[in-house]
Amino acid sequence: MAKHNELGITGEDIAVNYLISKGYRILERNWRSGHKELDIVASIGTELVVVEVKTRRGNDYGNPEDAVNNKKIKRIVMATDAYLKFKQIDANVRFDVVTVLFNHAGKYEVKHLEDAFFAPMW
Repeated sequence: MAKHNELGITGEDIAVNYLISKGYRILERNWRSGHKELDIVASIGTELVVVEVKTRRGNDYGNPEDAVNNKKIKRIVMATDAYLKFKQIDANVRFDVVTVLFNHAGKYEVKHLEDAFFAPMW
């Protein structure tokens, strides 16, 4: 497996453990609809939370959350729509981003951005 794939899996594992420690219930990991994917689907209270995870080694190329651009948001929203239809869920949905940033010593920092973006109106 490529190192960047291993890093992504490690970051998602860290994000899942972080969310669980904050009281979230993990419903899905890496849920797919065609070529679209949701990293984590969780719930807290009555809210469904779709979480995009971005993991990086250092921030030489900017902050990890900056990679969640309009194109990525559109794909996440489309995948979420497919998820809701497939699972026949009618719930309020929130979109969060969790970043995992590793430093050169192998330590990491987790940042949780709640309501990181809203579904655009097309």
